[in-house]
Amino acid sequence: MPHILIIDDEKAIRKTLTEILGFEGYKIDEAGDGEEGLKKFGERTYDIVLCDIKMPKLDGIEFLEKAKQINADTPIIMISGHGNIDTAVEAVKKGAFDYISKPPDLNRLLITLRNAMEKQDLVAETKKLKRKASKVQQMVGESAAIQKIKDTVEKVAPTEARVLITGENGVGKELVARWIHEKSSRSAGPMVEVNCAAIPGELIESELFGHEKGSFTSAIKQRIGKFEQANGGTLFLDEIGDMSLNAQAKVLRALQEGKITRVGADKDINVDVRVIAATNKDLLKEVDDKTFRLDLYHRLGVIIIHVPSLNERNDDIPHLVNYFLELVAAEYGQPVKTMEPEAMGALEKYDWTGNIRELRNVVERLIILSGKTISLEDVNTYVLPKS
Repeated sequence: MPHILIIDDEKAIRKTLTEILGFEGYKIDEAGDGEEGLKKFGERTYDIVLCDIKMPKLDGIEFLEKAKQINADTPIIMISGHGNIDTAVEAVKKGAFDYISKPPDLNRLLITLRNAMEKQDLVAETKKLKRKASKVQQMVGESAAIQKIKDTVEKVAPTEARVLITGENGVGKELVARWIHEKSSRSAGPMVEVNCAAIPGELIESELFGHEKGSFTSAIKQRIGKFEQANGGTLFLDEIGDMSLNAQAKVLRALQEGKITRVGADKDINVDVRVIAATNKDLLKEVDDKTFRLDLYHRLGVIIIHVPSLNERNDDIPHLVNYFLELVAAEYGQPVKTMEPEAMGALEKYDWTGNIRELRNVVERLIILSGKTISLEDVNTYVLPKS
């Protein structure tokens, strides 16, 4: 049921509109002046606002300006018995969806409300599609470590150099890989991801290089591998340190010769792929332990980018928190919540064992469970471990 906020200092107007729109299936909240209306608007999300222009305390134009700062997407329809063309133009310039004179014509009002609802649906669908279409999130932060990564990406991305990205789980290694791809000459091509840790050792070769029908028991049809899928683009090998030695040997050949062979086939297939790898392991230690090939390490690590843990760059936490506050609010279709300085300070001191992935989850939890403003008490209740 669409939820409408009616703001008008004339009680009779509010009562009439509430009765009419309630009969049409709308849920109604009322406010007797601009200040009360702004308070209610900030406390919850409305589908539409009907707002008078001439009101005490805070007039309609002032309400419109302040409301747009809180939630720019909510359609606000201005109504007035003292209106003229200049007032209507001013209201629309400041972001009003439409302007209706008093007494409002019922048919015009209902058509305007329907159009406003359709606009809301389009805005929501557009945001949804943009989130799906967006390939890369922002690389958020102003610390020296993040600035160094950004500078390195700018230099490396236009080249064909292979890149090895290191860092703990959850620090954003995949994001760095995506930025390299998006800023490269291969950005129009595919970026194909393989999580080497999530694929059983006996299946990794089939996943990477593909297989022919009948090459093993469950091979009921031909399969195109990730190297072929990434042809002309980028192949991101995540958690490369978990790849079997046998698969490592075949990846090395693919990097050296630009050729792969499907499992169960004799024919070589030429592939044009830029490989970016990532790991949370110390690969040189893995080399010493005989679980990773030294020659593959040198092939992959033409450029090495280390992504620091969140605890190593906690001065970036306020930037990340504010970014996630906006991102999650947009996903939920809610106004962006604010955070008290004391609450932000507590997050800066927190031990982020899960890094940015954990921080994002914490911000989402606070948005769901907290009020309009996230307080230190909210952080203590929903984030900090109980002693």
